[in-house]
Amino acid sequence: MDDQSSHSARVRALCWTAVVLDGFDLVVLGALIPTLTGGDAPWMTAQQATFVSTISLVGMTLGALMIGFATDRIGRRKALIWAVLAFSLMTLACGLAQNYWQLGLFRFLAGFGLGGCLPTAIAMVTEFSRGKPGRSSTMVMTGYHVGAVATALLGLIFLPLFGWRSMFFAGALPGFALVPLLMRYLPESPAFLVAVGRQAEAQAIADQHGLPLEASTDPGPVGKQKGDLGSLFRPPLLRNSLAIWVTSFMGLLLVYALNTWLPALMVAADYGLQRGLWLLLLLNAGAVCGLLVAGQVGDRIGLKAAAVLWFFCGAVLLAALSVKVPVALLYPMVFVTGCFVFSAQVLVYAFTAANHPPAIRATALGMAAGVGRIGAIAGPLVGGTLVSMGIGHPWGFYAFAAVGLIGAISMAATMTVAAKPEKASVRNEHSRRQTAS
Repeated sequence: MDDQSSHSARVRALCWTAVVLDGFDLVVLGALIPTLTGGDAPWMTAQQATFVSTISLVGMTLGALMIGFATDRIGRRKALIWAVLAFSLMTLACGLAQNYWQLGLFRFLAGFGLGGCLPTAIAMVTEFSRGKPGRSSTMVMTGYHVGAVATALLGLIFLPLFGWRSMFFAGALPGFALVPLLMRYLPESPAFLVAVGRQAEAQAIADQHGLPLEASTDPGPVGKQKGDLGSLFRPPLLRNSLAIWVTSFMGLLLVYALNTWLPALMVAADYGLQRGLWLLLLLNAGAVCGLLVAGQVGDRIGLKAAAVLWFFCGAVLLAALSVKVPVALLYPMVFVTGCFVFSAQVLVYAFTAANHPPAIRATALGMAAGVGRIGAIAGPLVGGTLVSMGIGHPWGFYAFAAVGLIGAISMAATMTVAAKPEKASVRNEHSRRQTAS
């Protein structure tokens, strides 16, 4: 590996590690709710746990919406550092909470960092991807699932020995170790530096990492857009914005609904609770495999085409799960469903990053993630309503299949509008500037 490749790999590793911690802190509350609400003297009631969970998602929604806008103002590097520091501090505070409303407050504040970490990390790896944005985006997203698995494993070890507070401490402390590494080794995005007029700094970082610079201006209409939130609500970006937001809403609705209610849906189908839990594990295992494949497919056939295909296949597979089948066939069906459904959303993020100008890239990602978080709130509510009405199986799978189909249709309505990276190499570009001067 040459020096340029190693520098870019270090950026991806740092962003991936941040997403691992983000994934751990994101699911740790769900892993602790049975402990906090169980026993003869529960620490909080089920209704209080619902409030804490919901307010956490609200914080994540606001964090995703706000940090994208901030990132395009203060830079990707500072935004990621502050996001990691924020959710680490607030997760540490969760371990010190004395009652449910304190826990809810700290989880709400932690949500600002948790909601902002992922879109910022995806913006970074996209801009350091060296021509493979799909593969880089999906690879960094595997960190979320690694963090989720780490939560389950540490829970098996820490809960019996040290109690529930230790899980929050375990999620917070690595963040304090990562922040100094980010400050020392994470460079600023050259695309952001070009967008704010810091051309010399951008050129130096691009040379170091072997990157082509993205043009600061473009003769087309997108290049003339100012780097503000309003750009997403004006032509030519408005059509893409609406389509991406609908797709993101549907994608995260599916992810959170299935993660929350799949065991109950399988119990309703008479597969049994034990099998339902194993199927939930298979669904997430499929997600990791799907992420690794989706990025490569996206870079080969195009991110839009891949996302449409992934949503459509997810819809077909979800509809197929409504049919009672032998367990030997059910397990691979659920695994493949996870491959498509859980990785489709990441292709939406990759497409958003690749099809917006540098000046508003993080803002666009933040809006996509923020609107998607509303779907994340709606998903468990939809699943819970269907289960409580006694129609979780088969109608729950039909409803989720329809959601996937809407995601495919809305993604198909997007169009490629972003300014393209300059084709010339960095060295040739630098030489031309020296000649011109």
